[in-house]
Amino acid sequence: MGSEEYRPLLLGLDSHARIPDLSSVAIDEFLGNRPVAFRWWPRLIGWESRLLWILSGASIIVSTSVGIQGLAYGIMLGMASAVQTVCGQAYGAKKYSAMGIILQRAIILHLGASILLTFLYWYSGSILKAIGQTDSIAEQGQVFARGLILQLYAFAVACPMQRFLQAQNIVNPLAYMSVGVFLLHILLTWLGVYVLDYGLPGAALILSLSWWILAIINGLYIILSPSCKETWSGFSIKAFKGIWPYFKLTVASAIMLCLEIWYNQGLVLISGLLSNPTISLDSISICMNYLNWDMQFMLGLSAAASVRVSNELGAGNPRVAKFSVLVVNGTSILISIFFSALILIFRVGLSKLFTTDSSVIEAVSNLTTLLAISVFLNGIQPILSGVAIGSGWQAVVAYVNLAAYYIIGLPIGCVLGFKTSLGVAGIWWGMILGVLLQTTTLIILTARTNWNAEVEKAADRLKRSAEEETLDLIANF
Repeated sequence: MGSEEYRPLLLGLDSHARIPDLSSVAIDEFLGNRPVAFRWWPRLIGWESRLLWILSGASIIVSTSVGIQGLAYGIMLGMASAVQTVCGQAYGAKKYSAMGIILQRAIILHLGASILLTFLYWYSGSILKAIGQTDSIAEQGQVFARGLILQLYAFAVACPMQRFLQAQNIVNPLAYMSVGVFLLHILLTWLGVYVLDYGLPGAALILSLSWWILAIINGLYIILSPSCKETWSGFSIKAFKGIWPYFKLTVASAIMLCLEIWYNQGLVLISGLLSNPTISLDSISICMNYLNWDMQFMLGLSAAASVRVSNELGAGNPRVAKFSVLVVNGTSILISIFFSALILIFRVGLSKLFTTDSSVIEAVSNLTTLLAISVFLNGIQPILSGVAIGSGWQAVVAYVNLAAYYIIGLPIGCVLGFKTSLGVAGIWWGMILGVLLQTTTLIILTARTNWNAEVEKAADRLKRSAEEETLDLIANF
């Protein structure tokens, strides 16, 4: 197939450079049919890097503006990664009409999850008391949680729509919408909490309102924008058919991401059980704050990796998919080395931004070496998770996360934290061990991947999910 017939990621992106004049098909053929001289590699890396940063730059802004807001958002974000897998592969295969059906199917499943989470949020006070919280904290927590129930349903609509747009490389509008709503949210919170004095219920309801505004804007963009005229053709009863295969991928996606999020949150809670909980919690919370900011940045690169891999697998370009994996991992490792070096250089200054307590400053300084190691690993692990999402490996990665984090990393961290003199550092070493094992496993899994076979799996997945009769992607290359 000629380059004039298929340019899955370069449409609209080649106005100011010569390298993007090459299509993915041409690059795939170039990588596979001739020995590649060394002089070509800088151009090839530049071609891939440009696409990567166009995708990831806006995704980083979205990740930072939206953030990960606890249990519900983690579940919804995890479920929505299935949209990124199937829609990304459908977009690469030019099966545009299937994408709208997949989006509707995802929203149906997300709304079902919201109904289940509603009961958890409504009775959150009793749950907080059951895990040992005081009556006053449990009561205020329940008030706040009930105010967030409306937010659950906004999550259910917004998260799949965001992944739907990202899968077709619509990232800049997403960034503009997210930043705009974020700024509006700050204004509304100031008015509701500080001017009108609505307190905790007001803060919760404003969060819900802001998320609904974002969901409505995302929906209007999908319905009205010319960019989505081929991928959104209106509501269809087909969304209710053949839902089981997609449901399994959705559940695996949610488990995969939630196991990662809960692991880090669990370590902070465990630190509160140490002999000096105040200093332990303060120090690990400060370090986790920096780690979370780094994670938001890497999640943008992860989203870009997912889109690149899913698009190219759907388009039947296995060599370009593999090349994309190499470039994005090399890029993220270089960035993480830079961030790790900053942490080691400014180890004392980092803690002074958050506290003046000399004991906490010393504790944070003692943890910065572990923080630097974690930041470096964050340059690899989220990217490989993005590759897994783009390839549809969520179920495999969920098992890897369960074993590495909860069967090995967490118990070892507890032993080192409570049975040795390491304290909070011991708990962190357990986290590092878990992440290292998970990362090593994903590296082996990725290195041993048969990308030609992944193209065939992508075709089969899309055929079953979108209920299409034939999908011969192999003919594309």
